Amino acid sequence: MRVVRDMRKVILIKYGELSTKKGNRNYFINTLFHQVKSKLKNYSVSITRDRAKMLIFFEDKDLDSIKNIIDKIFGIHTYQIASICDSSLEDIKKTLLEVVSEEKFSTFKIETKRSDKSFPIQSTELSPMLGGFLLKSIPNIKVDVHHPELLVHIEIREDYTYIYHHSYTGSGGYPVGTQPLGLLMLSGGIDSPVAGYLAMKRGVVIDAVYFEAIPHTSLEAREKVITLCRKLSNYTDKIRLHIVNFTFIQENIYKYCRDDYCITIMRRMMYRIMDLLCKKYSAYAIFNGESVGQVASQTLTSMNVINSVTNVPVIRPVACLDKLEIMEIARKIDTYETSILPYEDCCTVFVPKHPAINPKLDICLKEEDKFDYQSMIHKAIDDIIDIEITSEYTSFEELL
Repeated sequence: MRVVRDMRKVILIKYGELSTKKGNRNYFINTLFHQVKSKLKNYSVSITRDRAKMLIFFEDKDLDSIKNIIDKIFGIHTYQIASICDSSLEDIKKTLLEVVSEEKFSTFKIETKRSDKSFPIQSTELSPMLGGFLLKSIPNIKVDVHHPELLVHIEIREDYTYIYHHSYTGSGGYPVGTQPLGLLMLSGGIDSPVAGYLAMKRGVVIDAVYFEAIPHTSLEAREKVITLCRKLSNYTDKIRLHIVNFTFIQENIYKYCRDDYCITIMRRMMYRIMDLLCKKYSAYAIFNGESVGQVASQTLTSMNVINSVTNVPVIRPVACLDKLEIMEIARKIDTYETSILPYEDCCTVFVPKHPAINPKLDICLKEEDKFDYQSMIHKAIDDIIDIEITSEYTSFEELL
């Protein structure tokens, strides 16, 4: 057994849902390990893992920065800043006293978990024993088993004993990379960044696709989308952004097609492009921020007509959330203030007064036959701008 002479602190990560993966458990844990290692590459840390936990040994000066990073890593259910010591009664008492002496409290409770069954004292005996030790060592404190001011957890494991009194909630979900690539239709509004966040929470690797229609949309609108990608990249290593010049297609739609069907046909053109991009980039699904009934193109009838141009699965993570719920998540992930900047995207710049809410497929096909959209679509794909974005970008001038 290794002996820890001085009290050291470690970040103790608990897997949560990953622990239920049985035969695939190691795959999920290893993916999480590489995510953590990549995110903390600029810090002096030592990271170890096994099937039950992950440990991050760190320098005290970096703790706040490291916490901010691991708060955004999917696959972490909870984590604790724990003091570690050798699993002997003497060292446990010594470390426990040092830990609680840093806190101000008048009532306390100790909860002990003995994973190492070779430790000679059972948990039911050890908790009151250590409680009595604290009562003798610190004046003017007492035990409160129901509502303690300080709840101290002691976990006796095979390597060390871990002592902590606060647990932090992680982002949960699955580590990014446990699912293959999906393409996110990122408009710059409130909903689509939230959809991207929720997709990554299920382990999906995300590339973003932005449709712009310059000069009808602005370079500021593009910068807004780049900013959103930078914020989303906090939850993964990087996000590739594919910028599609949609101007000529959109102009022809509004030139040749009936006004009330323009939005439906525009979305069908976008989905045709997304379908081809999925093949080009080997993506397995299309993700977007559509919410059932929110606008004309998001009624079930509209979705059915629009979806008919692709066989690629279209996943809508916010489909059954109301706007206030989506806004709450957007604020949580720090995309809301960027999303509400007043720069229009191509979905809002030409909105007709009375868009069709129950469009007919046969009418769409008839309207689309009025112009050569196939050649326009392939030209748009050939002219795509690709940008790789990480959380480290602070200036976008070279990208615009």
